[in-house]
Amino acid sequence: MIFPISDDDRHLMKPAWFTLVLLVANVVVFFLQLADPALTYGWSVIPKEITTGDDLVGTVLLKAGRQVMEIPQLPGPSPIYLTILSAMFMHGGWAHIGGNMLYLWIFGDNVEHRFGSVKFLLFYLVSGIVATFAQIATNPDSVIPNLGASGAISGVLGAYLVLFPRNKVNAIFFFRMVSLPAVFVIGMWAFMQFINGAGAIAPTTETGGGVAYAAHIGGFFAGVVMGLLARMMMKSEPPSTFRRIYDEEVGVRRYW
Repeated sequence: MIFPISDDDRHLMKPAWFTLVLLVANVVVFFLQLADPALTYGWSVIPKEITTGDDLVGTVLLKAGRQVMEIPQLPGPSPIYLTILSAMFMHGGWAHIGGNMLYLWIFGDNVEHRFGSVKFLLFYLVSGIVATFAQIATNPDSVIPNLGASGAISGVLGAYLVLFPRNKVNAIFFFRMVSLPAVFVIGMWAFMQFINGAGAIAPTTETGGGVAYAAHIGGFFAGVVMGLLARMMMKSEPPSTFRRIYDEEVGVRRYW
């Protein structure tokens, strides 16, 4: 089990402001969920709502094995498609948001510096949207709420993989602190998503303890594609005074 805790950010010369804004936004929305649990059921993505365009209201009975669960369907935004964006900032518990924000904190800043702040925000949202539709495609009639930043952050990991494959990631690996190439750390993560996703016969939701692997895979692919486009179009970080000073003193680190 590889648990990343940081990466090599010595070449970054300024804060990644949009990464910080996204992190704060996720935390604020999570506390709003804690204050009003109804927010989760009204503003999460319900695949059937997206495919039909109808806002489901009431209680839906869902049979899972021998158990029957009651899933409340509360009023959401108008149009209901806005839940595709709102669900990206919502989480199903402390472990869920903690893990997602850790990955965003570790890998988001590098990708933001390469894309530029505004392009990074668009990239993040597009990754999340692609991830959502990938999950919906597995069961368009599902009434199970889907939520979380996992899909968008999977896109960040995909872009990081192609833009910074040799960057060092500090991680806990078999109870030891190690420094491993990003291509290995993220590659192992992606491998586990594909293995677990292939074994998930029915789509589940991260809210109830399940993991939306299709969203992870969809977001990751979106990130890889956009990362490859960035790699072809932007061969280096945007020029700046700090960048020039760093280049003169310690040289430019190349990632391809």
